Amino acid sequence: MLIKNINASICGSDIAVYKHGTGTGHKISIGEKFGHEMVSEVAEVVLEVKDFKVGQRVYPYPVFAANSPQKAGTLGGFTECLLIKNAKLNHNLYLVPEEFSNEVAALTEPFTVATRAVKRAHPKAGENAYVLGARTIGLAAAFAIRHFGCKVMVADRSDYRLDLAKSFGCGVVNTLKDNVKQTQLDCFGKGYSLKENQPNINITIDVTGIPDFLQDFLDSQIIDSRFVMVGVDNNPKDIDLLGMIFASQSLIGSGGYRPSDVATVFYILKENQKDISKMVTKIYPWEELVSTIKNATDPEKVMNI
Repeated sequence: MLIKNINASICGSDIAVYKHGTGTGHKISIGEKFGHEMVSEVAEVVLEVKDFKVGQRVYPYPVFAANSPQKAGTLGGFTECLLIKNAKLNHNLYLVPEEFSNEVAALTEPFTVATRAVKRAHPKAGENAYVLGARTIGLAAAFAIRHFGCKVMVADRSDYRLDLAKSFGCGVVNTLKDNVKQTQLDCFGKGYSLKENQPNINITIDVTGIPDFLQDFLDSQIIDSRFVMVGVDNNPKDIDLLGMIFASQSLIGSGGYRPSDVATVFYILKENQKDISKMVTKIYPWEELVSTIKNATDPEKVMNI
């Protein structure tokens, strides 16, 4: 099946490859297509394809659409057309709900990454959650956490991004300017901890990979608290395992997503489409891709392009 890309969102990994070279991000090679957050349109089908019709909008699930988990980041969101082999509904291609704008539909992929991370924490209604990082995946995690009935605070260093999170109804804290612990206590109250005066944070979703944040979580020793790692920090760690055991704390890795997450994301997008559309800062023509990637790096002016 042939699909034509309509809108493609720029991922932080795409920016990393552009800025730092082929050995970073998804390790894209010179001359290879890239981009993996997109909404597309069915352009041509062969007789054997029964699930799709020309003109339908689809979300390509990168892991299966690229025919290899290692090639998901090189699916080709920044190309004009793609050949999808063995097209199968709700496997490598999902039909996009008619009510979604192209801009919102192109955010499906980062929302699935965020939603998978939230599910890995096994959230319970009424729990408190703290999201580290207010870029696209961080805010997507905040929407997902609220979908599961939790109260959420978002942390970042950009007032621009935090103002956007606040407009969505999230608590916010600027980790450069604010008294972080006091702001957490004001929002969540005191938690059940092996230490005194600790904020009642049950779930932490870290999309930054900043080492200090993991240590803050371990030091809090909130009973049964969970820390989900999405952001990458490859440095070796010294961890007090005995303290983790006494507090029943959990460190959880979360990479990528699963097919079941797409249905959850479509529901979240339907619930919040008006707000989520505000995450798209600007739309550029495909021909300006290089300058657009450069523009996407400014944390005080850009959320998602």
